[in-house]
Amino acid sequence: MKIISRIVLLLVLAALGVWLWMALFPSPEKIVRRQLAKLAADVSFSQNENNLVKIADAQSVADFFASNVVVNIDVPEHEEQTMAGRDQITQAALLSRQQATDLEVKFPDVNVTVAADKLSATADVTVQATVSGQPNAIVEEVKFTFEKIDGQWLISKVETVRTISFRCGPNRRIFKLLSARFFSIIGA
Repeated sequence: MKIISRIVLLLVLAALGVWLWMALFPSPEKIVRRQLAKLAADVSFSQNENNLVKIADAQSVADFFASNVVVNIDVPEHEEQTMAGRDQITQAALLSRQQATDLEVKFPDVNVTVAADKLSATADVTVQATVSGQPNAIVEEVKFTFEKIDGQWLISKVETVRTISFRCGPNRRIFKLLSARFFSIIGA
């Protein structure tokens, strides 16, 4: 009976050790996912925030980014946005809080790829943003590039991923040309 209790105790201690190790030293992928979840929460805001909270939250958004960050976002039906540096990130966060009453940002689909050197990573993210007064949510594919700088995983680049869209004029024309060519080849 003593042997069984010792084996059970040893297994419990081993499991506790593994859990503690994973909690204290998470994988780079988990860290990047956690950073993105925190970023989505900090970018989001509601109309109930007072001005001091808005300023503090806008400044906290910049903490997720490297000092030399480059952001290039091109959302259809909106003006292309290019920013460089943390100051412009803070200004954009403040401006969004002044122009909208609510903003809810979610990252429902995140795919993280960590480089072999474990010093950089890319995250292909589906961004879903719901803005007050807008009938539809904005949904875009965005690529975040992370770098490990002074022990922290910071975003060094953000760019919109261009996906094929057949709703737009030039793409629709290309699709019609390609499909006509395809059907002429197969004889249909």
